[in-house]
Amino acid sequence: MDLKIFQKIFIAILFTILSGCDRMIPQENVTPVKVTFWGSPEEIDIITHSISDWQAAHPEIKVVFEHTPYGGYDSKILTRIAGGAAPDLIATEVDYFVTFASKKVLEDLTPYIESDVGFSKADFFPTILNRFTVDGRILAIPRDVAPFACVFYNKDLFSQAGLPYPTDDWTWDDLLRLARALTKKDASGRVVQYGFYGWAWQNFVYGNGGALVDNINHPTRTLIEDPKSVQGLQFYSDLVNLYNVMPAPVALANMGMGVDLMFASGRLAMFLSGIWETPGLRNYNFNWDVAMFPKSSSGMRAFGSGGSGYAILKSSKHKKEAWEVIKALTGPKGQEKLAERGLAQPSRISVAKGPSWGEHPAPPANKKMLNEAVTHVVFSPFHPRWREIEEKYLRPQLDLVFNGKETAAEAARKIASRMNAVLQSKEN
Repeated sequence: MDLKIFQKIFIAILFTILSGCDRMIPQENVTPVKVTFWGSPEEIDIITHSISDWQAAHPEIKVVFEHTPYGGYDSKILTRIAGGAAPDLIATEVDYFVTFASKKVLEDLTPYIESDVGFSKADFFPTILNRFTVDGRILAIPRDVAPFACVFYNKDLFSQAGLPYPTDDWTWDDLLRLARALTKKDASGRVVQYGFYGWAWQNFVYGNGGALVDNINHPTRTLIEDPKSVQGLQFYSDLVNLYNVMPAPVALANMGMGVDLMFASGRLAMFLSGIWETPGLRNYNFNWDVAMFPKSSSGMRAFGSGGSGYAILKSSKHKKEAWEVIKALTGPKGQEKLAERGLAQPSRISVAKGPSWGEHPAPPANKKMLNEAVTHVVFSPFHPRWREIEEKYLRPQLDLVFNGKETAAEAARKIASRMNAVLQSKEN
């Protein structure tokens, strides 16, 4: 037999043996680790394949991914814990984390970190690691951080209008000027192309020097009535109701298409969101990029943020194995997989600055700006009833502002006392 043919046959046999080695391990020696997470079909594919290489090299642990819809995610997890059918690991974003931490269902990961010589807290962006730290105890390991700092812009529309692309040092005045220049109406006065859209109204509060509460980690009262907070909210509202460069929430809902399709089809020049929009936008054929959310006229820069991590539940019977899975999911290789697909800004500094993210050639070209943006983020207040405050008081009242039925000052005055009542309640 020809030597080259023999070598190919030998390599093929060897590969088959190695790839099937997990089947050679008796099932009683394989530990299942259940991981619950949320996400769209595209996100499911990205997440479940992020540690395929690690899984192949660790057949003694069987990672079982369990998808759970995002709506009511925390309630579903808590119900499973109460029923004795909880997973070992859960994905948690920065706001759901407050609920889980307040309910005291999360394992303290600090001892695992301290005894693991290969794990270093210094590898992560401090802002997101601090969010997952309560009273000095790390309760989740960050997978990604997600500043609401991306102003996506349609380069084709800018070029057609003869306008320069926005840069990271632009201001709110620049945003308004460009949005007005890029808003177009038909002969009847109906807007056929909006200059801007953004759902992250928080940025206009934080970026103007305002705040929602007195202390993010230990809030005791709201600052929604602070003049800087009110001014920021009013500027956001004016984009809709005074300058007519942004669709109102009601108008947007009546258009019958998502913001991504409006953007890709040329009906929207700029929109404010997070980097998680990237995988979807890469499916469209047009030229686009991102700029950092602009500074206010005073030169201040701040914006809200999301982000996610993985936590071990106290109820897990496989904590040792779960820790190994967490390290894989949040490790360099696991984060590189997510970064290459554009789903998330890595929480590990080295990955965020490396070839899988900051230097990756796929759009958006300017995604590296998020490595600077992460230093300016403001998370939602760490209070067990903050989401209740948002749903019952804040959002309904602000909807009236954004739809032009109230001023920001009127809305803030109406809800401040109710928000304070919840923040200061002992029933938390």
